Amino acid sequence: MSKKVYAVFQGHQPGLFDSWDEASLQVKGFKGATYKSFPSQAAAIAWLRECVLNAKEPVAQILIDLIKAQTDNGSNTSNLSLTKPNGKIIIHTDGGASPNPGVGGYGVVLQQGKRRKELSAGYQLTTNNRMEMMAVIVALQSLNGSSEVLLHTDSKYVVDSITKRWVYGWKQRGWKKSDGKRPVNVDLWEVLIELLDGHQVEFRWVKGHAGNIENERCDALVTEARKMKNLLVDTGYKAF
Repeated sequence: MSKKVYAVFQGHQPGLFDSWDEASLQVKGFKGATYKSFPSQAAAIAWLRECVLNAKEPVAQILIDLIKAQTDNGSNTSNLSLTKPNGKIIIHTDGGASPNPGVGGYGVVLQQGKRRKELSAGYQLTTNNRMEMMAVIVALQSLNGSSEVLLHTDSKYVVDSITKRWVYGWKQRGWKKSDGKRPVNVDLWEVLIELLDGHQVEFRWVKGHAGNIENERCDALVTEARKMKNLLVDTGYKAF
């Protein structure tokens, strides 16, 4: 009896999976999950292509990559994989507080090939920016050893502060901005800078609430975390 291939078009992580155990993790608890089993990988790819062509909403980039790889390789789909060619760990993060400041939370999705992990927590009183930063910190702290990471966030505050090296200037001046004032969230910046020294991280900004599946999942994790009982205390937050 030939082994089935499972295709997930809409789920926590869309793509191809070799077993129902793996595929079920991607569709369980996902509202509107779309998936199907096939006798071959070629048939699964053909179905995913049809779903993409008929989609009325933005499609996960990983599906486009899978279909493009099949097109580039002709009919040979035996080497298709959900892993990136360079083996990077793919991370999506989100954080928020409502009102701001207010009850907050963060959400993280980590992926490496077919492996997937979600992290989240809620806080009694914090800010949007602190939760965006906390999501990145927790994600990097969860990694074992030095890793190559592609990190997606919808926070311009985080991305610009790191990639434009503002935070490194603040630190070099003794945690002072160009106007001489102390930047906010120094406690978290210190932790994040140290973590970045131990990993090779590429930051990629994504537009929030724009159909990016994993960003939307992180946002849902934030919402769920904020509703949890026994919310944590953000000991580094100081209301000014």
